Amino acid sequence: MSHFAHRSGVLHAEDVAIPQIAAAVGTPFYCYASASLEEQYRHFSEAMPKGALIAYAVKANGNLAVIRTLARSGAGADVVSAGEFKRALAAGIAAQKIVFSGVGKTRPEMAFALDAGLYQFNVESESELEALNEVALSKGAVAPIALRVNPDVDAKTHAKISTGKAENKFGIAWTQVRDVYARAKSLAGVKVVGVAVHIGSQIIELDPFRAAFARVAELVRQLRADGHALTRVDFGGGLGVPYESGDAPPRVRDYGDMVREAVRHLDVELILEPGRFLTAPAGILVTQVLYLKEGEKRRFAIVDAGMNDLMRPALYDAWHELIRVQEPAPGAARLPYDVVGPVCESTDLFARDRELAELKAGDLLAFLTAGAYGAVLASGYNARPPAPEILVKGGQFAVVHPRKTVEAMMADEKMPSWLG
Repeated sequence: MSHFAHRSGVLHAEDVAIPQIAAAVGTPFYCYASASLEEQYRHFSEAMPKGALIAYAVKANGNLAVIRTLARSGAGADVVSAGEFKRALAAGIAAQKIVFSGVGKTRPEMAFALDAGLYQFNVESESELEALNEVALSKGAVAPIALRVNPDVDAKTHAKISTGKAENKFGIAWTQVRDVYARAKSLAGVKVVGVAVHIGSQIIELDPFRAAFARVAELVRQLRADGHALTRVDFGGGLGVPYESGDAPPRVRDYGDMVREAVRHLDVELILEPGRFLTAPAGILVTQVLYLKEGEKRRFAIVDAGMNDLMRPALYDAWHELIRVQEPAPGAARLPYDVVGPVCESTDLFARDRELAELKAGDLLAFLTAGAYGAVLASGYNARPPAPEILVKGGQFAVVHPRKTVEAMMADEKMPSWLG
């Protein structure tokens, strides 16, 4: 169920009225519902085989309070930098439940993760494998690894979030996998424990997953025949969520049944890395209409959120459902608007020709399904402090990432001596 709903005509997050938050912190702001985070995690974990490690993909939303909420529900973490690793630790996730992924791990990052005692590295290239072996040997350690394989499967998702095709930078080419496993077996600083795969994000069909998982299952059998003692399979993440009313992603129960069937005869520990699925439905971005402008050809609603706050539409042409915080009267006239922000870029466009009940300056709007790849991609472009983040639980709300002042944004900058 959605934990964002109109009550007596006013949008609420759980039991908190959105205008109450707006009055306290100003706009724009992100708002997350604890109940939604907990519910999404519960639905996902209950659909998976018992004992699976649900390693939340921290890149989707790195807010400490969000990670802590998921950690208290039982989540581990999938991270792609030492910074994300430290965030996961700070939020209460044990290092033994952290998987370190990513194509560009540095040697200091590898050393940090080894010292912390991580669950496993997902190694993405032979050169990374060699570097990790050297780092581990220098520390007298052995690094647990899975090799991330590229199964050359088209996930049928947006080209900019596809990761499992042969032309993508991620993973080890399918034709090279067995040779790289043989090399890994010969190295004293690593211990091969599994196989990893991740084919992309916002996947709304089961067939690409099914094809990739079947290839991985067969690879596990081949590698065991080659003498590798594999005990883990990491199926990654990527399960999509409905952004538009017509979207129909697979039911998580059906996804879980497919996962269970794929590993049924493998006798392995299973790792899954959901990100967007857990956090996207749990967040909204609230913004206020600043001005209305009638152009020669288009009608503009200029809002106080910009592409620096929510990058997805500019980056991916992504769609976010947009609703009025104050519910319009039944039968209210609807008009087409281009909803745009104040950033000095033509790509600062959230919605084109979006039909909305007639707007006026001061109206509050909410972008739905904004809890993933929203605040985490925000920037200070145009010297605009990014939107703060709010967490709601029941009738309470807390500012979990305050809005910075411009002065605070400038505080770390230094003027060289020759400029006085």
